[in-house]
Parts: sequence; C-alpha cells; structure tokens
Amino acid sequence: MEKPSPPNEQLVAILMCTFNGQKYLADQLDSIESQEHQNWILYVSDDGSSDATLAILQSYQARWQQGQLIIRHGPQKGFCQNFLSLACDRSIKADFYAFCDQDDVWLPSKLKVACAKLEGSSASSQLPQLYCGRTFYAKDDLRPFGSSSLFVFPRTFRNALVQSIAGGNTMVFNQGVKQLLEGAGPLTVPSHDWWCYLLTTGAGGDVFYDPIPQVLYRQHEGALVGGNRTFFGNVRRAWLLLTGRFRNWNGLNVAALQQSKALLNTVNAETLELFAILRNSNFWNRFRLMEVCGLYRQTRSGTLSLMIAAIFNKI
Repeated sequence: MEKPSPPNEQLVAILMCTFNGQKYLADQLDSIESQEHQNWILYVSDDGSSDATLAILQSYQARWQQGQLIIRHGPQKGFCQNFLSLACDRSIKADFYAFCDQDDVWLPSKLKVACAKLEGSSASSQLPQLYCGRTFYAKDDLRPFGSSSLFVFPRTFRNALVQSIAGGNTMVFNQGVKQLLEGAGPLTVPSHDWWCYLLTTGAGGDVFYDPIPQVLYRQHEGALVGGNRTFFGNVRRAWLLLTGRFRNWNGLNVAALQQSKALLNTVNAETLELFAILRNSNFWNRFRLMEVCGLYRQTRSGTLSLMIAAIFNKI
C-alpha cells in the first residue's frame, strides 16, 4: 500500500500489543487501514505469540507502505507491561499516540475525532491531554449489543484514585502525556489505561471524555478485560472488592504514584499522601479522610461500592 502522508495531518503513533491474536487481528488491522485520518504509524509489540499472529502482521507489513508497520518483541510480563514498553519508549515520536487492542474494531472516524479534539483544545502541546470515551459492546461477530456507561462527572485526580473511567482501546494522547509516561517509566501498575488517567489528572492535565463511541469493543471468552454493565459485570466488581483485589490494585497505583511524585502538581501530591494515609487508617478516620480527599466515582452504584470498600477497609 504505497501512499504519501496526507498534508496537514498530525502523525499518530498507534501502539498495539498482541498475543495469540490470530482470530481477530485482521479485523482490527483493516479498521486501522480504513481510518479517515491517514497519517499514522503502527507499532506492534508481540508478547511471544505461538499462533499465526506474527504471520498476519508480516503480511500486512508487506502490503503497507514501508515503515508504516513496525513489529517488535514484547517484554513477556503481561499486557500492561507490554503497553508500557511502547508508551515509555523515547525513540517512538509522533504528534499523538493511540493505544490499540488486537481484537477490537475502530470506527473509521476514531482517529479523526480524537485528533480534532486534541488539536483544538490548547495551543500548548506540552500540557498533558488525553482523549478517551465510551465503546460499543460487540459480539464475537461484531454485532453491537449495547454501549459502555456514560460518565458525566469531572475527570479529576480525585476520581482517578478510585476509578478507571475508560479503556485503553479508546485512548489517544499528546506529547505531554507521553512525557509523563516516559518520566515515570514502566512501573508495576494494574493497567496501562488507569495509569494514564492517573498521571494525566495528577499532573493537572486535561481529559476529554467522548460520549459518542468510536470503538467496537469485542466481548469474547478470550478477552483479558471485558465490559461491566451487565449483572455479571456487577457481580465481578463486587467479587473484586470483597476479595481485596481493588485494595491491591490501589496499593500498586499508590506506590507507583509515590515513585513518580515529582510529576504531580502540588495539590494532587498532597491528595495522594492523604489517600495513602486513609488506606491504613481506622474506621472513622477512613470516612473523614474520604471527605477531605473528595474521592468520588462516576455512578451511584460506583459510589456505593466505594463506601462499602471503606467499611471493610478494602480501598
């Protein structure tokens, strides 16, 4: 596929991670090829696939313009570290960066909409700015059957400490966010998308949440992370809470944020320290500090689950 770079379009580095993704990978690659925004380079980090994933990637690499698809070997430490290995790589340079899962499908306007929002938001490319949003849930054959929750409350560090609001498959970010990720390095955190939300808000950056889905988020048995609007999704969240998984994830995030404290603004650095104290306080102090920190989630059920977590010391 020989084509010149479109004039006046910002360059997007698409950061995709793969692992045994042969069943759905071609659909995603085709959707990238069909983007209305055409100035992009796809970086793929494969985490040791044993199926035909690499062969599929190589076939597209041969079809596309030279240098438009770059394949590398991942760290083989799980999906989060694989994504961070790309996001923290200082040699990958572009105007904007987009996380990409192997088994979804992007709508044709995905990059165009995201880039337009980021381009029009501020004259300063150094201010951390993150675009994310809702997704259409799709069955194995890509038939849509609903969408992720609509979140309307402000996207702040006080929310990010207790909730990840969007999947990495929706995220596009600017150089300011890339510099935060590089500065922090590939730390041990639960997920790359939550970490991106935490760092962006913690540094005082802007987060743009698109209420209009731009991604078909395929729900299938092999998915590492799935949608959670269903009854079973609610049960899963409750199970994660009661088993202490939520507390463990928060512990990882707090430790990583404390290592990256120099990247946070003064107010959010103070909020982080109060949150760290809260997690190890007695019953009454936990609720007092929750109010002082101003912690909140995006839905009533989410706020209720946060209160339950506080009762059982699972924050």
